[in-house]
Amino acid sequence: MYVSLQITGEEDVLDALKKGVEIKLVLVDREEDCSEIIDLCNSMDIRVVEGSSTDLWRMSANGQQKALALVEREPLGTLEEVFERDGAIWLFDGVEYAPNLGFGVRTAEVSGATAVIINVSKTHEERRTIRRASMRATRFIPVVYATTDEILAACNRRIVVAEDVGGKAPWEVDLTGDVLLVVGAENAGVSKEVLDAADEIVRLPMPGFIPSYNLQVAVSALAIERIRQIQSE
Repeated sequence: MYVSLQITGEEDVLDALKKGVEIKLVLVDREEDCSEIIDLCNSMDIRVVEGSSTDLWRMSANGQQKALALVEREPLGTLEEVFERDGAIWLFDGVEYAPNLGFGVRTAEVSGATAVIINVSKTHEERRTIRRASMRATRFIPVVYATTDEILAACNRRIVVAEDVGGKAPWEVDLTGDVLLVVGAENAGVSKEVLDAADEIVRLPMPGFIPSYNLQVAVSALAIERIRQIQSE
């Protein structure tokens, strides 16, 4: 079974803090009095992020709340650090369009991934666009920028690529455990370098006339299949 990474609501967050639950980050409503939570977090060296009421509502798993806590996943990390952690890491290989990257980051975060890696350099303004398009999910999941050579050298897990040349459907391949999941740009696809390093190449069924899914759809399809497989274990 998969485990939710969110503790929802002021009372539950306070209770978790007092019980010593390992909390990675707390998001509080800047328009509400959350001083008790903030003071506890400061005393325990837990990072606190302030957001608007709308922000909290969008992020909450259960309606409007004053506070939410992130557990299990470290929200920051270098390339080497994220590969030391368990779970699924996403590589968006050669994806240039910043809004698509942001949508992909949001999907990776909500599906419980460990981190996202991007191998295309982005300007400060493009990174802002990625953050906005992700609904600022970048606060809760590491987004690492690195070259393809650096990524493949650091990779310590199976590599599963989604690409047209794949001979299997996603549900015919094991997507559980520690895995690097790779999707590419709509036009160029996944690079030969990454394809050559892949342990498995899957193909998403595309019976329509236009043989290409949007990046976010491809990420969603693989992420949901991974969750289904985990729940079936």
